[in-house]
Amino acid sequence: MNDQTPYRLHHSLGYHLSIAARIQERRLDEQLKTLGLTRTTWCILLAVGNENLSQPSDIADFVGIDRTATSRALRQMENAGLLARSSGTEDKRTRRVVLTAAGQNAIALATPMARDNANQMSALLSPGDEEQLIALLDKLCVDKDGPLTTL
Repeated sequence: MNDQTPYRLHHSLGYHLSIAARIQERRLDEQLKTLGLTRTTWCILLAVGNENLSQPSDIADFVGIDRTATSRALRQMENAGLLARSSGTEDKRTRRVVLTAAGQNAIALATPMARDNANQMSALLSPGDEEQLIALLDKLCVDKDGPLTTL
């Protein structure tokens, strides 16, 4: 089947998803930058501080990035004093990640920024629309093998 109808970019779902994501990401990026954070470092802080994840592989899965990007970000965050990494007790190859006081402070400072950013998006929706949108987006984040978690 060869459809000869012109593809209309501004009518496509992908275009609208991309634009909405970029608006949200840019606004949050600008706010996080004032604290020396990126979206990735913010998500890692949340993984460790709020979700109590301590293994780099679990952190990578939570954030939705590959292991290499996670290792690079953890190294940078350790150098910045936001977290500490230590070898596991039984297996020296195992690494555990914990927040430092600076990392805990970064969460405290960035949380209102993230909430404000989320509220700006939510305020544009009618009651119930946010939950419906999240449910619809969740449907798009799966393939034949199950949920897509890594970007």
